[in-house]
Formats: sequence, C-alpha cells, structure tokens
Amino acid sequence: MTPPIVGFFAPFSRLPLTDTAAHANATVPAGTPDGPPPARRYDRSIIDGDLRSAVWKIAWPTMLTSMIGGMQGIIDHILVGHFVGYTGNAAIGVANQIFIVVVAFILSLFIGMSVLVARFAGEGDEGKVNRTVYQAFLTATGLSVFVLAPVGYIASPILLDFVNASPAVRAEALPFLRIMFAFSTGMMVFFMLGGALRSAGDARTPLALGFALTVLNVAFNIVLIKGLGPIPAFRTAGAAMGTCAASGLVMLFSLYKLIRGGWVVSFPRGGSYAPDWTIIRSLFRVGLPSGIQGIAMNVGGVLMLSFIGSLAQSAAAQAAFAVSYGQLFSFITWTSTGLMGAAATVAGQNLGAHKPERATQAVHTAAQIGVTGAAFIGSFFFFFPAQLLAVFGMNEPTVVHIGTQLLRVLSVSGLFIAVALTYTGGLQGTGDTKSPLYISIVSQVIVPLGICFTIRAFGTLQPLHIWFAILTGHATRCALSMIRFNQGKWQGIAVNIR
Repeated sequence: MTPPIVGFFAPFSRLPLTDTAAHANATVPAGTPDGPPPARRYDRSIIDGDLRSAVWKIAWPTMLTSMIGGMQGIIDHILVGHFVGYTGNAAIGVANQIFIVVVAFILSLFIGMSVLVARFAGEGDEGKVNRTVYQAFLTATGLSVFVLAPVGYIASPILLDFVNASPAVRAEALPFLRIMFAFSTGMMVFFMLGGALRSAGDARTPLALGFALTVLNVAFNIVLIKGLGPIPAFRTAGAAMGTCAASGLVMLFSLYKLIRGGWVVSFPRGGSYAPDWTIIRSLFRVGLPSGIQGIAMNVGGVLMLSFIGSLAQSAAAQAAFAVSYGQLFSFITWTSTGLMGAAATVAGQNLGAHKPERATQAVHTAAQIGVTGAAFIGSFFFFFPAQLLAVFGMNEPTVVHIGTQLLRVLSVSGLFIAVALTYTGGLQGTGDTKSPLYISIVSQVIVPLGICFTIRAFGTLQPLHIWFAILTGHATRCALSMIRFNQGKWQGIAVNIR
C-alpha cells in the first residue's frame, strides 16, 4: 500500500503504438532528413547537460508541487479535526481511499500520456506531444463527467459499507465522497496538465498552478468547513466543496492557456478536434497496466481499511491511520513522488534521444536523493510522534498510542518506499508499465493482506500487526523494483505513433 502521491489532436496516421524491441529499429531518429526537426521549445539540457542537475531540475519543483498539493489534505484534516472531531478525520481518510480506487482508471491515462510525451519530447517532435495531450484531455474529461460522476454518486453508500465505516464516520464521509465524485473534472485536468508539463521538461508551471490551487482551497475551506456569516458550517462536506471549487477555477485558467498557447505543451491548432481513437487506444495500451496497478494497490488499501475497521477500537485506529499514514507519511511520499516523476521524465527523454546508459544513471541518482530525504523526515516520525499528532487535534490517549506505533514503523518504511517509487518511475517512464503492476500486486496486496489474514485466522489482530504488514509490503516492493529495473529489459521498449 502506498498513498497515492498520489496529482489532465488532430489525428495521426492509423498505426498503433507498439512495445516490441523490433519496432525500435523502425523509429526515425529526430533530426534526420526524414524525421521531425528538433523542437526548440524543449529543454535539451535534460538529455545533454549534467545528469544530477537534470534530475534535480525536474525533481525539486515536483516535490514542492506534491507538498503544496498535499497541504490541502493536511489543512482539511486540521480544520475538520478541530471543528468536527476525529470522526471527521476518519471520514476524510476513508473517503479519500475509496475515491482514489475509483479514479485510478482515469489516472492511468496520464501515465500513458506521460510516457508518450517524454519520449516524443526527447525526439523533439512537438506535434505528437500536443496531439497526445489533447486526446488525453478529451478522454479524461469524458470519463469523469459521464462515468465517474454518476457511478460514484450512486455507489458511495455501498463502498462505505464495504470498508466497515462506523455509523458516525459514514455520516460524515458520505456527503464528502459524493461531492468529490460529482465535481472531479477540475482535479482530473489539473493532474493531467501537471504530468504533461513535467514530461515535456517544465516542472515549474505545475508548481505555480499547485500553489494557486492550495491558496484557493485554504480560503474556501476556512469558510465552508466552519461557516462564516450567512454561510453555514458544512463540516466535512465543506472540505470537498472547497477542493472542487478551487480545482475548477484552476482548470478554467489552464484551458485558456492550453488553447491560447505559451506553455511548453498546448492544444494543437488546425486539423480535427474530434476524438482520435488510435491515440486514445495508445494511451490505454501504455497506461492501463499502471491503472490496474493503482486499482490493485488501492483495493489493497480499502481491504486494509476493512481490517482496521474490524479492530476493537476501530474509530481510533482509522483516525490514527488517516492522519499518520494518509497525511504525515505524505511528507515522504511527496518527495519520493517528485523524484519518481523526475526519474520518469529524464529516463524517458533520454531513451527517446537513444541514450539508455544516461537513463539508467538518472534513476540511480534519483534513488540516492530519495533515500536521504526519507531518512531525514523519518527521524521526526520516530522521535516526535505525539507532537506531530497533536497538530491535528489528536490528543485522545488511545488515538495517540496507536498513532505513535504507526509513525515509528513508518519511519523505517519510508526508506523502502522512497527507493521503490524512484525505480517505479524509471520503469514507467521508459515504457515498462507492466512490471510495476505485477510487483505491486505481490508487494502491496498479496504480502500485507496475507499477513493480516493469517494473524486473524490464528489469533487476535492488533493495530501493530497491520502496521508491520505495511512495512513488509514496502520492503518487498523496494527489492523487486530494483531487481527489475537493473535487468535493463526496458531498453528494448519502443513507443511511437506514425
């Protein structure tokens, strides 16, 4: 189980994307008489300059973007914790876990888009980059409006029953979850655009958009959760309303920029603006394994929540899990997700520029930075757990005891997940989206859930047993990801749309 770090064309000729080594020989290198001319708008230092600088150039804005975006969740929990209570914290944690499972399918499109954009940017083909982004936008918007909103709204009560949410938690989580499903388009576009810009080499624009989104979200949430003047207190539902309103405003600005131009990616001008099913199939072909991976990991998370919900002190454990794992552990996953994005972008662009050795070294460099950051943040989890929990208004002795256990386990688990995410980025960025899928099923579903099932079958399941199951899963994912990447089979994967 990893928190989501987590973050939205005119037709090509009708040949599908391929992922075979044989096709690599048929790809025309950029800059040849028959190939596309090098695009000046892309940052060529990613494939030609100092490697550590290239990784850091993408990583630090992405880290800050993740941290700023994650601050929205922390602010939600702080406000809800003080004005609603720990049942509100548990409600947001449970609802977000369910929401991520359902939207993982749409988010898989962005993985496919990012792989294609990074490869085409490395080749210097501006036309393919822009057409890929436009088709990803059309598909994600259509799915969020016509599938995610109606299905999610209807299925929300069933999903909350599945995770054994207590009546008090369920009462707070249901309106939150339904609002998130119904008005998710803004968030989908924000995630899509961030992935497209970073894959094309611009990580600073997503940082600016993320900062604006967070400021808007904080302003809305302060008013909507607590209430102000004639505006009533919407409690936990107000957190969802603020998030959706803020992301909607950022989406409108982003669409204006994409249509008008000026960013490193934009919507294409001229040609057909209808859905291009060849490109859409290519997005799914590359991204779908990552979508299944996200679904599998988050289904594992929902099942883990059901284990937590079955404990004798379920509400306290769910609240501790929501804050410790869902929010505080995000300080590690934010930085790791930034490095994962940097590894994917630099590796993908260098593979597109026919420099696989440089792609390999980029991922190793990102992993070194990641484990150092995880060790630093983990030290606070280990030595100051009670103080960190108090920031969220969690002072009830049972909640503090359970949360302290979890944070100290996560101080070690963070080292493994930081390395695992970086190598996952290297695999996905070079086009190998299937290996992370298999690795995640084993390490994030089979291993931790198997441990919990076994303990419950032969004894009494305690919170500490669940926390160690999570640690074991992270360690397994780290080992398998490193082994798979270092095998180097990703070097034979070609992606192209001709």
